[in-house]
Amino acid sequence: MTAEIITIGDEILIGQIVDTNSAFLSKQFNKIGISVYQITSVQDDKEHILKALKEAEDNADIIVLTGGLGPTKDDITKNTLCEYFDDELVEDKNVLAHVEFLFDKYIKTPISDINRHQALVPSKSTVLKNKYGTAPGMWMEKNGKTFISLPGVPYEMKALIKDEVFPRLREKYRFPYIKHKTLLTYGLGESAIAGRIEEFEDNLPSFVKLAYLPSLGRVRLRLSAKHQDKTLVESTIIEKVNSLLPFVEDIFVGFEEDNPIEGIIGLLLTEKGKTLSIAESCTGGRIAQAFTSIPGASKYFKGSIVSYATEAKINVLSISKSLIQEHSVVSKAVAEAMASNARSLFKTDYAISTTGNAGPDKGDSDAEVGTVWIAIASEQGVYSEVFNFSNHREKVIMKATNKAFEMLLKEISKK
Repeated sequence: MTAEIITIGDEILIGQIVDTNSAFLSKQFNKIGISVYQITSVQDDKEHILKALKEAEDNADIIVLTGGLGPTKDDITKNTLCEYFDDELVEDKNVLAHVEFLFDKYIKTPISDINRHQALVPSKSTVLKNKYGTAPGMWMEKNGKTFISLPGVPYEMKALIKDEVFPRLREKYRFPYIKHKTLLTYGLGESAIAGRIEEFEDNLPSFVKLAYLPSLGRVRLRLSAKHQDKTLVESTIIEKVNSLLPFVEDIFVGFEEDNPIEGIIGLLLTEKGKTLSIAESCTGGRIAQAFTSIPGASKYFKGSIVSYATEAKINVLSISKSLIQEHSVVSKAVAEAMASNARSLFKTDYAISTTGNAGPDKGDSDAEVGTVWIAIASEQGVYSEVFNFSNHREKVIMKATNKAFEMLLKEISKK
């Protein structure tokens, strides 16, 4: 069973918005055993949409369109669907009543005929109720293929997938059972891990696949099994995870499905009744942002200072000016002072700091571009490590962020 996703809208093609809908749809389809064959983005142009529909019908069993269902003239999806299906638009009384309800209850501006036109749908379509917006979803069939048109607004599209589309797909098709388990590893590169587990990978059964998902400073190992027998899938995944873990136990930090690494750190801090503060320079708040995105972080995360400029290190973190002059702003001494002072300022059990040169220029430091010092302060003292994360700015920042998580997890995990 395959699907193709067609996203419609000039705003995607000119980079004005990011297409998050395709990523969401791909993930949801994969969960129920549907493989996404292709993702296509097209302009708000009739000929382009018609061409995409024809190609998708040749490629896939299920075709999902998002976007182009607004009330204005530039949104042409419904009219184009009518041409493709040799159909015409008719007014759906239930949709019209819903549109009028939304305007009456939530929208201050008076409803217009343009808004009422949202109730026009192809006569051959099955209407999918959009609880959160005025543009309904539409389900149509042709030559044994299923076509589903959804609004481009992400939260409207997601609700329609959950409440309308997937229940209908499950009624119409029989899907295999799919199970994923993703291991998070830090501290070793993709090729080095592949060398370790080559024999394990070669002996996987045909219905189980291993994928390497490398990022800057970490590698995710995803085991995926797909089979009609749910019991076989579940037992095999458990068996293969247990077989894989001994090969990577020194770099394994947890399972992605359970928690990202910052979530794992948060759970450890909570369990031990410990607290954390952060002083960031070159990472610019990335570490703090990751922690504060987790619900309940206030239990353990007490605060962060982004002392990006040298003056901020001196005036806010109280780093000695003479210390900076003697050792440079990117140095072991300054990194350790940042961590120690953050721990004292916020009165926390742990503090972590980053100071480095992400480039493209050296700035206030003589350190080479890519040099980053990371320090951790705790009741046992303070220690630091230095790294060189290459000469690309974004790469340096992301590698430093991931390395900070790795070091912090190891420190908090100590008995």
